[in-house]
Amino acid sequence: MPVQFPMKLVDRRMLAPTVGHYQFLRDDGQPLDFQPGQFIQVHFQYADGTQTKRSYSLATLHDHALGPGEAVDIAVSFVPGGAATALFEGLDIGGQLSASGPYGRFCLQPGDLNGRYLLIATGTGVTPYRSMLPLLATAMAERGLQVVLLQGARSPAELLYSEDFEAFAAAQPNFRYIPCLSRELPADPGPDVRHGYVQQHLADLAPDAATDIAYLCGNPDMVDACVDALKLAGLGNSQIRREKYVSSK
Repeated sequence: MPVQFPMKLVDRRMLAPTVGHYQFLRDDGQPLDFQPGQFIQVHFQYADGTQTKRSYSLATLHDHALGPGEAVDIAVSFVPGGAATALFEGLDIGGQLSASGPYGRFCLQPGDLNGRYLLIATGTGVTPYRSMLPLLATAMAERGLQVVLLQGARSPAELLYSEDFEAFAAAQPNFRYIPCLSRELPADPGPDVRHGYVQQHLADLAPDAATDIAYLCGNPDMVDACVDALKLAGLGNSQIRREKYVSSK
């Protein structure tokens, strides 16, 4: 059994009509040392007492190990009738839940010498990239790295953390942010806004095995389609890092 620890809710807000942003403090006085791209598991039980858990990538912006008293962020998708949805909707500020982790290897690798990262996401799959921004800023400054974030959603209201990515792009000339909207475009779309799905616009970035490493996170169909396209472009398995998100009740 993984070691569980208490997390106390200190803030929450809605990111989109069906996605909430939750901020927690580890409530046992211990640090939560994690690498951007990792996730925690929240443990709870169904009404019949059966134990279960849900995984949530950490969206925390940081460039250091988090010490006691430093908060962590997650994005939670609300699923109608879902047990986890009921847990989070019923959690008041100051309320506790039980978590374990961090887990996962969907992280930037210190030994990477690539010229460009292609970061591709749909839905809450974009949360790991938010936590990577400070590390990406360092890599861009130290070795001239280029980064492109391709984020898919149905409408502008569902582009999670878009304000953070837009601000980062404005401050970092080597970072390009491309929202891909499948249903509804903004009234005044910027030059990098695209209509359609991320997999439809991946080819526009001309993936190059000589320079690129790609990260894929989100809808399994999107991940599979992008993997196929990247392999056709010549990228090998070591250059394609993926994590699939499946909504659970």
